[in-house]
Amino acid sequence: MGYWESRGLRGSEFEDLINRTNKIYFDDDLAVVQKIPTAIKPVRLDNERGVISLAYFDEKSTVDYIGNIQGIPVCFDAKEISGKSLPIANIHEHQVKFMDKFDMQGGIAFLLVHFKIFDEYFILDIKTLIKYYNNAMNGGRKSIPYDAFNKELKVYLNHKYPIHYLEGVSKYLQLKEK
Repeated sequence: MGYWESRGLRGSEFEDLINRTNKIYFDDDLAVVQKIPTAIKPVRLDNERGVISLAYFDEKSTVDYIGNIQGIPVCFDAKEISGKSLPIANIHEHQVKFMDKFDMQGGIAFLLVHFKIFDEYFILDIKTLIKYYNNAMNGGRKSIPYDAFNKELKVYLNHKYPIHYLEGVSKYLQLKEK
């Protein structure tokens, strides 16, 4: 298993938006979606400060979030990127397999992606993810360009819901039915 040395909370603002949104969705009876913690085994502890300074991943995590949206099982991973494309290296094979199997069982699986450069959020459905992932594994492009993201699946910030991804999920379901 790989080791983890804390370099700060990368992507924590994005995850905080998602977590706050999920709490409001829960309170409004719209969805029950939870953050899945990554299992780690502490190796080095700083007892004075009460923090873990070195740990290793106990097992591979699958996705960041899992839950149920009005009777529909859902799982997704949150990806925040600085550039104009999502590097395939940021997506692990076991995550793709898990999301693919989740989708095959009738659930909805996707990436929730924040392009920091544009300050825009998108849902990337599992079928598009698999297409680009497989292409990269076969020697093709090693990233998913901004232009490949379906603009109909753009996720907007909302005064009540910090990142209202349910609108994107609803639009994805409409497109999937066509």
